[in-house]
Amino acid sequence: MSKVAVVFWSGTGNTAAMASAVEAGAKDRGAEVSVFGPDEFTPDKVSEFDAIAFGCPAMGAEVLEESSYDPMFTAVEGSLSGKKIALFGSYGWGDGQWMRDRKEAFPWPGFSRVSSYGT
Repeated sequence: MSKVAVVFWSGTGNTAAMASAVEAGAKDRGAEVSVFGPDEFTPDKVSEFDAIAFGCPAMGAEVLEESSYDPMFTAVEGSLSGKKIALFGSYGWGDGQWMRDRKEAFPWPGFSRVSSYGT
């Protein structure tokens, strides 16, 4: 059984709904799933999981939430080599540049892209 972490921040509930769908989909496929907020997920937790889904909406000028989500992601980024990673989130004012920027940051050595959506 694979172990999956779903790590997300949600301001209005939209990304929380997406996180619930990611959790349900992984469980439907037999995974053991743990859900975390950004303040709960640290670099030492990365090794506990086969795959990690990160979710955050775009804020303001196409940036990620800066007080807890972005610092967490920056902290764990160096530990993600060899992990299956999924990115999800929402945006309303921009055109999704934040997702394209995050996708361009990949691949790290050993990084495995599960799927890709968008431009």
